[in-house]
Amino acid sequence: METGKENLKFPKEERLHHRSLVEGLFREGHSFYEFPFRVSWRILSDPQLEKTFCHHVPEKIGPLQMMVTVPKKKRKKAVHRVLMRRRIREAYRLNRISLRQEIIGNPNIRTMGIAFVYIHDKNLDFGTLDSKMKTVIAKLMQKLLSNTQ
Repeated sequence: METGKENLKFPKEERLHHRSLVEGLFREGHSFYEFPFRVSWRILSDPQLEKTFCHHVPEKIGPLQMMVTVPKKKRKKAVHRVLMRRRIREAYRLNRISLRQEIIGNPNIRTMGIAFVYIHDKNLDFGTLDSKMKTVIAKLMQKLLSNTQ
């Protein structure tokens, strides 16, 4: 039996780190702004995912992958960039479950890549980031549903 804690883990397969997937996300993906984020996202089917890689698709590519970027131009000190990355990742980890279930339930989608770019020049507290993340995930759900219909 799976507990609630099991769903909230953030395994490596949910981290977007393959160069070809990241480049494709920013080159061919869609984006929108929800202050303090610019969100880029891209949906891939099985054939599209196979075309992305030269030889073979790596085994551990999850149905939902994400990355966080905090530009040095906005947050000069590394400690502030790291703090904001951690807060954004935690807010995403706690709120991603509905989006993940929607993607797993859709047979046309193999994986969805999401990039969060932090565009604010000040550190925000976790409560604000959490509420903004809920708004962003709701928008992604709407776009996902409109894209698959």
